[in-house]
Amino acid sequence: MPDISFSPDDSLYRDRDRLSEEYTPTELVGRDDEIARYHTALQPVINNEDPNNIFVYGKTGVGKTAVTRYLLEQLEADAGTYEVDLTTVELNCEGLTSSYQVAINLVNKLRPPGESISNTGHPMHEVLSQLWDALEGIGGTVLIVLDEVDNIGGDDTLLYQLPRARSNGNVEAARVGVIGISNDLAFRENLRAEVKSSLAEVNIRFPPYDAGELEQVLAQRADAAFYDDALAAEVVPLCSAYGAKDGGDARKALDLLRAAADLARADNADTVTAEHVEEARRELEREEVMDGIADLADQHKLVLYALVTLQAAGETPARSQDIYERYAELCKSAPHDARTTRRVRDFLGEIEGLGITASSHHNDGLAGGQYRAHELSHGAELVLAAMSDLVDQVGVHEAIVDIVEDSDRISVSLA
Repeated sequence: MPDISFSPDDSLYRDRDRLSEEYTPTELVGRDDEIARYHTALQPVINNEDPNNIFVYGKTGVGKTAVTRYLLEQLEADAGTYEVDLTTVELNCEGLTSSYQVAINLVNKLRPPGESISNTGHPMHEVLSQLWDALEGIGGTVLIVLDEVDNIGGDDTLLYQLPRARSNGNVEAARVGVIGISNDLAFRENLRAEVKSSLAEVNIRFPPYDAGELEQVLAQRADAAFYDDALAAEVVPLCSAYGAKDGGDARKALDLLRAAADLARADNADTVTAEHVEEARRELEREEVMDGIADLADQHKLVLYALVTLQAAGETPARSQDIYERYAELCKSAPHDARTTRRVRDFLGEIEGLGITASSHHNDGLAGGQYRAHELSHGAELVLAAMSDLVDQVGVHEAIVDIVEDSDRISVSLA
């Protein structure tokens, strides 16, 4: 039996937490242009002028929130030096799907402890009135950061009201500025024109990191997180290259570096190597695929199950029509009616968009016509393990019996 006792291990890491998303370095690298523009947009605050309303957008992991916190921390420090009355409030809108929910949460962040209001049961006008009272009570310049603001969808009532709080006479003693941060590049365009004009006085786009910028970010974090010589020379460039390939997402690149180092530590290795990076990447990809499949609707899973059975039988790449016929067969054992051929083609496209499958275009001339052929991008065992619930519900198709019997990861019942 292996030793399961725990003891501190500091052979590689100086401070593992320096690789986490929550850590903000004392200096940010790789975002000089964005920092310069953001700094200019925030300058009116230190001049005791009305703050700009700022809209920050870009894909996940490109530094939007990190740069915002970095600059606001500096702004707060300088406001103290120059005796500027400044308050910053940050609210992550994840899980908040309406202006009402955001307004309630803002009121509770602004009010003193013990004076929060309940999450339901108040008319919107009453919540807004309490929000204005809270802002008026604070006074000075109040910057409200709404991270992941796109979660509120099409309900932009609060985004209309907040930037106009002073001009509409809702507050007098407070200058209110809004900083909206969005992962959805189309969110701003879907706002009403009057909301867009006030919320997005200044637009700052954060493009994906390229490999060189990611290497700067990872090298900085690695210096803080690891002991000297803990990483082989190729590790940071390799993680950076993979991060650039994955859409320029710094979070994914940092996750890969941390996962590789954790594998090295588990191996009692003195150095993190490229082999650890490759192994970590394979494992992270497996987890991402598993999560993506698990989140699919049952109809998508049925289409994917049909493709798995065809691949297990050596019948891939498979035409959409062949997949449809197997899908319709599976639907007879499922509590779902078969959708149309066209809808199944849509499902196949959506599944491919998640990187779970791949397709190729074929042209067999007059005899066979033009069509797309599909196959799995990952092993059948991995895919089946991720949708064991659906397979158990529909039953094990004869084409996958051997895979199920040989796997200890697929939790289904064999008849």
